[in-house]
Order: sequence, then C-alpha cells, then structure tokens
Amino acid sequence: MSTEIKAPVFPESVAEGTVATWHKQPGEACSRDELIVDIETDKVVLEVVAPADGVIEEVLKGEGDTVESGEVIGKFKEGAAGESKPAESKQESQKEEPAKEEAGSNAPSGDAILSPAARKLAEENNVDPNAVKGTGKDGRVTKEDVQNHVDSAKSSGSASASKPAADMPSVDVASGERPEKRVPMTRLRASIAKRLVNAQQTAAMLTTFNEVNMAPIMELRKQYQDSFVKRHGIKLGFMSFFTKAATEALKRFPAVNASIDGNDMVYHGYQDVGVAVSTDRGLVVPVVRDVDALGLADIEKKIVEYGTKAKDGKLAIEDMTGGTFTITNGGIFGSLISTPILNPPQTAILGMHKIQERPMAVNGKVEILPMMYLALSYDHRMVDGKEAVQFLVAIKEMLEDPARILLDV
Repeated sequence: MSTEIKAPVFPESVAEGTVATWHKQPGEACSRDELIVDIETDKVVLEVVAPADGVIEEVLKGEGDTVESGEVIGKFKEGAAGESKPAESKQESQKEEPAKEEAGSNAPSGDAILSPAARKLAEENNVDPNAVKGTGKDGRVTKEDVQNHVDSAKSSGSASASKPAADMPSVDVASGERPEKRVPMTRLRASIAKRLVNAQQTAAMLTTFNEVNMAPIMELRKQYQDSFVKRHGIKLGFMSFFTKAATEALKRFPAVNASIDGNDMVYHGYQDVGVAVSTDRGLVVPVVRDVDALGLADIEKKIVEYGTKAKDGKLAIEDMTGGTFTITNGGIFGSLISTPILNPPQTAILGMHKIQERPMAVNGKVEILPMMYLALSYDHRMVDGKEAVQFLVAIKEMLEDPARILLDV
C-alpha cells in the first residue's frame, strides 16, 4: 500500500521550511519510526519518520527545496522489501542473518550492528562504525558509543573522526590555486542574520563592561562539587551561578527585564532567561523559565538538557519562545571580551567570557586572580546608563560573594 510522506504541520509562527537531508533514498528499506528526512525551518529542524516498515517509493521534494506545512514531499510503500545495495550491506546483513546478530556475532562482512540513532549520528560525523566499540546488548553499537568515539577523537585532535559542519564546508586547496565554494545559507542561519541586523538597526544599543573575581565561585565549586554531584547527579557549573545572580539583579532593576512592543514598554513580573547555545546550524537560544523558583541543580539540569537537545537537533519551538533576558558565554571558545548583540524584543543581554589569571591590586598588594570580563549590552531607549551599570555591578558583587544570592543583599 502506497502512502504520502508529508512535511510536519509547522507552528503558527513558521511559514515554510526547507528539505535539509533525505536519510533514505528511493528503493531503500526503512523500519517503522526510522528517521527518513529532516525539514529545516527558521527556528528548528523537524524530523519525519517512516510510518511503517517498507521503502521510499518516490521523492517529490529534493534537498534544498522549499516546502509548506503539511505538503507532500514523497511517497512511501508499506510492506515492500528494499533493494540490495552494496553501500547498505550493513542493513541487509542485519535482516538476512538475525540469528547471528542475536547470538552476538557480526555479519560475514564484519560490519558493526548499529541502532538507527547510532547509525544517523555516525553518518553525520563521518564515523566508521567498525571503529566504535559497542557496549549494547550482543555488542550492538549505541548512540552513546558513537558520541563517546567522536568526543574522544576530537580531544585527541583526530581530523578523520568528524566532517566539517554543514555551514563550514571544506575546500580542497592545491598549490598555486585559489578555489572557492559557494554554499546556500541555511534557513536557520538566514533567520539569525536577519534578527541580528534588525537588532542593530532598530535599537539604541550600548555596552557597559566590568570584571569579576571568579575565585570565590571556583573555591565554592571545588569544596562542594563531590557532594553536589552525589546529591543531584549533575556537576555544578558556572552558568547556574550567573543565571541565578542575573535573576536576582533583574528583580532589582525591572527595566533590564523588560521588552519593547511598538511604543509600549512591557515589564515582566517573572524571569525567563535564555541561554545561547552554539550548534552546527547556528546559534539558538532555549529559555529556562521561572528561574527565580529554581535551585542551582535545577538550572544546571535544564541547561544540560537544552544543550543535548540542541546538539541532536531536537529543540522544539516552545523551547525557544519568549525569554525576558539572555546570557551568552563566549568564554567557552576562548573569547576574552566582546559586545553581545541584543536578542529582540529583549532590552538587555549579558556576555560571559574566558576566565584569565591576571595580576590584580588587592589591599595594596599584587595578587594573581582568576578574572572574567562581563559585558552588558542594553537598549538605551528602555534602560538608562545608570541602571545598566548598577545591574552589572550587582551581578559582580553577588558572584564575588555568593552568600549575597542566598541572603538577597
């Protein structure tokens, strides 16, 4: 029986999408709920899975084509057997010799046994499945096995473990040649570019700077890290301290937690903090909601959850909708100081940076301290310079004396 493959129903705020990747080609066998195609919108990447066991009968919309919500992009034949292809001997061998797989033996070709999620991740990172040690049942390679292999290769500087991101294509350079490669901008990156340019053109954006001594936070983490992990099952990072300190400061300076809607200034009585996350497809800003009601462990868990979802392309529209304030951390890439761009319609964004040991004057003596520059970009239409500076100083004081966060002083 032939059925239509349709693009997902897009959220109201999304007009159209682009076919990003067909993971299965016409005639290729699919298992029920196996990923067959990615649809990229200007906010998230949506996945379309196989409705049943069968094959892709026809592709109506190729990679790069624009599609509308619910539009037919292909045809699927339920119950049909896939064609035998040398490149897919791994899948064929799994189907032809299930007894050997269940016994824990590899197929005659020596190919590894992968779960669908592991296969997808391996393909995305150009990983040879046979080079990955499987820890699953009967030696099956799991998604976590592939991710650990990729992370290990990156840390050891292996260039063969992963391919360049889709938006950073490699160009083969021969001696004496000056090659170029033109790649269409992804819908997500185009949307990001439009928003950032709009922010600079429409807002009266200024940036104020300060520096914070990170020694107290670092000592606190060192003292309580083991107990924190044992109790909450997650490490205590820096981001939760910054998010909590920013939340307390936002309560004291409500203009920094506001937004502009036309000629109206909207003051929010809650703190929904967006945390900028870098992905291969571009920068996304998932929102941690009602931060004032969360503890440090809750914030850390939410940030890790969003980071994982962003890496896997699983962020939903609702994860990134709203937000009253944003924090971005360029320090993870080594940035010492920068001027972050506003995330409209918000009126301010906090930039964290690299922790750098520097000689500082302390009580008339020179000490080497781990210092971090903080940057607060703000919309001067909504926030006065005095408020912006006081807001940043409040964050600095709470980070240098974390007890202030607990005591609200």
